[in-house]
Amino acid sequence: MSRPSRRQVQSYEPPAPAVYASVPLASPPRRQSAQPTYQYQSNIGGPRPVVHRGRTHSTTGSSQNHASSQNHARPSERRSSSRTSSRTGVAMGVATGQIGSAYGPYSYHTNPQPRNQGVYNTGRFSNTPSENSLSTQEHTLPPMKYQPQPQQPPPQQYTQQYPHQQQYSQPYAQQPPPQIPPQSTTTMPAFMWDKEPDLDDALHTPDPRRDNRCTPFSWRGYVNVFGIFVLICGVLMLFMGYPVIDFERKRWNAFNLGGTNGTGQIPDLPNLPTLIDRDTPLSAYNRVGHDGHGYDLVFSDEFNRDGRSFYPGDDPYFEAVDLHYWPTGNLEWYDPNQVTTENGKLVITFEEKFHNNLSFVSGMVSTWNKLCFTTGYMEVSVSLPGDSRTPGFWPAVWTLGNLGRAGYGATTEGTWPYSYDTCDLGTFPAQIDRVNDRPDPQYRLYGDGNPLSSLPGQKLSACTCPGSDHPGPRHDVGRAAPEVDIIEAEIGAEKIGHASQSAQIAPYDSAYRYHWEGSTIYNESISERNSYEGGPYQQALSVVSDIPSEAYNDTAYSAYGYELWSDPNNRQDGRITWFSNGEPTWTLNADALASNPRTEIGPRIISEEPMYMIFNLGMGPNFQQPDFENLRFPAKMYIDYVRLYQRPGLRNALTCDPPNRPTAAYIKKHMRAYTDWHLTQWHDYDNQTFPRNSLLTGC
Repeated sequence: MSRPSRRQVQSYEPPAPAVYASVPLASPPRRQSAQPTYQYQSNIGGPRPVVHRGRTHSTTGSSQNHASSQNHARPSERRSSSRTSSRTGVAMGVATGQIGSAYGPYSYHTNPQPRNQGVYNTGRFSNTPSENSLSTQEHTLPPMKYQPQPQQPPPQQYTQQYPHQQQYSQPYAQQPPPQIPPQSTTTMPAFMWDKEPDLDDALHTPDPRRDNRCTPFSWRGYVNVFGIFVLICGVLMLFMGYPVIDFERKRWNAFNLGGTNGTGQIPDLPNLPTLIDRDTPLSAYNRVGHDGHGYDLVFSDEFNRDGRSFYPGDDPYFEAVDLHYWPTGNLEWYDPNQVTTENGKLVITFEEKFHNNLSFVSGMVSTWNKLCFTTGYMEVSVSLPGDSRTPGFWPAVWTLGNLGRAGYGATTEGTWPYSYDTCDLGTFPAQIDRVNDRPDPQYRLYGDGNPLSSLPGQKLSACTCPGSDHPGPRHDVGRAAPEVDIIEAEIGAEKIGHASQSAQIAPYDSAYRYHWEGSTIYNESISERNSYEGGPYQQALSVVSDIPSEAYNDTAYSAYGYELWSDPNNRQDGRITWFSNGEPTWTLNADALASNPRTEIGPRIISEEPMYMIFNLGMGPNFQQPDFENLRFPAKMYIDYVRLYQRPGLRNALTCDPPNRPTAAYIKKHMRAYTDWHLTQWHDYDNQTFPRNSLLTGC
């Protein structure tokens, strides 16, 4: 059949097709876009989807092409086209959800209702979120009944035929669309997810009907309020409560003995320094003092770790100095390399070796500004250098107030060896009031006309003017650096070793004669008063005791120590008791330091200053003339242990900066004087002067 002309196509008026719901295969029609036509397939093997075919430029054209296709297509082409359309329709139905959307793991209904209507009954996103969105009831659409359209006039037959086409019978072209009965189908709407609610719709789709309710009292509200309350309390406790509690906490000395760590809840951390050496035997943790009070161990060092270094910063408690100890005219240079530990002892070696323009070198180690105590019992086990017959060495174990650093002359000027808290002429230079010519001239001299005192006066006296440079706690509290010696060993004329145990004080008694009745010697067969009682730079309250001849050169050891008690609120109760070879030798009571009307001074006091430990091995003609012909070098001084005990319950008794006798701020302020041993006097340090004395110069 020949191809129809344009006029025939335009004049053709096909009957109006029946309206069926369908899924378009193209975007909405525009003016020049082709419109879809529909082809119906028989219901063979189950329901078939609506298929889109062909395009024309208008509704009329669409109908004409539809009729033309039916009238002019060959039977084989029609069958092939039918099969192709069927396959295409099935694929399109699956893609759009018309086929199979009610089955499978993502279907909404396990038993869907049959439907025969089109897929666009409602628009996309047509479901309004509501309470019903959570319902589990089946959502079905009522079946749509087919309503046939009125019969249209038969189409005009084409008279023009194309040579290469066959003309088919006219009745086929005029057949109306087949009447399709309602079908039973499982095809679901294309957008079933719009029709059915998701389980989480209520989380992100608020419902005003539910949200407009208010419940002022509920368990959830109570829990929320309680949680906020706990958070607020935690923050306040962290930033306010904890600092207050920590600030108010009282720390007691020896609190770790049977207290905090009584059950071992604090781990044992090796290689970290502790106040009590782990090698100290348990039998040494307690003792009964000579005063009858119990004492607990608060510090110990057994020196069992060999090869220790005592250069500055190498040890937490002890530090060796590098200087010449010029105040006593010593012949040796002190070098940190001469102090170490070996075979479980602290060893100080004295050698005849030219060093820094001196012929000898030795060592001195101390706990200055690191470990101090105000009261307690200190004990050391010592084996002295050399032998008991050859004089010359000057081994010493002693303590000094923390405000004076041994060997640093600027710090000891005006502080050593004062132990005084009275504002009178005892604080004046040389203990003389030259304006009022006091005291009596006969008490200003000693012996063959030598001055009784050559001291520069007490630098930090109770006469200090307000606002002056004073360590505190108040400007009217006398501060100083008293000295208490555990042992200074010498060789007596009878070739027996003697241990001098003394306290150095200032200001002085007349002729250095203190109130002897205020002291006690316990064994006069081995102990006696020292014939040396003082000089222009110190008054010595001393007793010498015999030393066992075998306690030398690492052969045997003797224990030396002293027990000191002082109370600023009851100074009459102060006392010092010395021990030699573990036995008490003598006691110095506060009564022995009473005021002296001849020199017009007030009572000296048993030291209330924080005291630090000093171990040294020296040589000085001012102490004893050396016997160089018989001395043997090198010589060594051995210390087996040092232990410190205190009464239980004492506050701030194991510190270099106690509140009632502070030192840290003052030392920090004058650090250069405390670290430069070349400064021999206080005025050498930045031209410093002593604080003004209210009696001497006025304020």
